[in-house]
Amino acid sequence: MSVLYVALPVALFLGGSALVACLLCIRNGQYDDLESPAMRILNDEVKK
Repeated sequence: MSVLYVALPVALFLGGSALVACLLCIRNGQYDDLESPAMRILNDEVKK
């Protein structure tokens, strides 16, 4: 039972920090364009 006093706050902190990190990425536009990077590999032009 005493392990819950440590595990529960740690789990809540990790979950909250992951949520904040995800919201910051969404707010900064990290996930705005998901199509272009996938299509870039199909481009035949060689950049030198």
